[in-house]
Amino acid sequence: MLWYAMHRLLALIPVLLVVAVVVFCLVHLAPGDPVLVILGNDARPEDILAMRDRLGLNRPLIEQFWLWFSRILQGDLGRSLFMQESVASLFTQHLKPTLSLALLAQSMAMLLGILGGIAAAYRRGRFTDRLIMGLSTFGLSIPGFLLGLFLIFFFAVHLRWFPVIGYKSDHLSLWQNLYYLCLPALALAIRIAALLARMTRAVMLDVLNENYIKTARAKGVSERAVLLRHAFKNAWIPVLNICGESFGSLVTGAIVIESVFGIPGVGSLIIDSIERRDFTVIQGSVLLITTSYVLINLVVDLSFGFIDPRINVKA
Repeated sequence: MLWYAMHRLLALIPVLLVVAVVVFCLVHLAPGDPVLVILGNDARPEDILAMRDRLGLNRPLIEQFWLWFSRILQGDLGRSLFMQESVASLFTQHLKPTLSLALLAQSMAMLLGILGGIAAAYRRGRFTDRLIMGLSTFGLSIPGFLLGLFLIFFFAVHLRWFPVIGYKSDHLSLWQNLYYLCLPALALAIRIAALLARMTRAVMLDVLNENYIKTARAKGVSERAVLLRHAFKNAWIPVLNICGESFGSLVTGAIVIESVFGIPGVGSLIIDSIERRDFTVIQGSVLLITTSYVLINLVVDLSFGFIDPRINVKA
């Protein structure tokens, strides 16, 4: 398993290289000039040239990329063109709201999706099954930002149960923070919950047809024990795989949801950086998100061997 983990970590280097090249090209080929954003459109040409020279933007793109990527290999993500802070520091400052939102959304998705999938499998072909599968189809179809707007209108504007937008992390208790994150987390979790419900139902149906399940029922084991202790225990591995893969998508999907709900997380940092053409912040943030996604999937793959000893995880 150790060699497998080392192999996956080494495979991260070419992945980061490809992502770095794509992001660098997209950012620098997009219209807009950060120097004009800093100095304004009325800046003198000599001031523009001096600023481009100071920021290193007058060098060839290949040279700019090599200087930037070589610093990344040394652990330096660069500094913001506007705020003159390190990208790592800015990312860390905005990480707490995004991570809190993703963890809460993941918890909601697992609770709703797994319980819904088990109930749908147990009530196969009945009204409960059709209702849950219909809701899961709706959850997979509606965009997250549109669902977020619906939740704001109904729960925040109409019922006034939750705040419309915003997030406060200072001097607030855990429950108060969850109160601010409840609606955006729900908007982010619905799609993952729908996917988990369908996956859980499909796997549970296969397991419930196994002979050892019929034997357990014949011995008089309660239906609750059959579902949770026998059936779901053997259906957990593919569900866990979906949970691990979905967490990475939650972090990336939070970019849109944070904009809808006005949460000052990593998504807001990236969007503000795009508007300002802050190249280093955009590139560094995307690389950090990509690295996190790969590492999360690696942890999930390695956990399979501990959850089910029959699985041999090796390179």
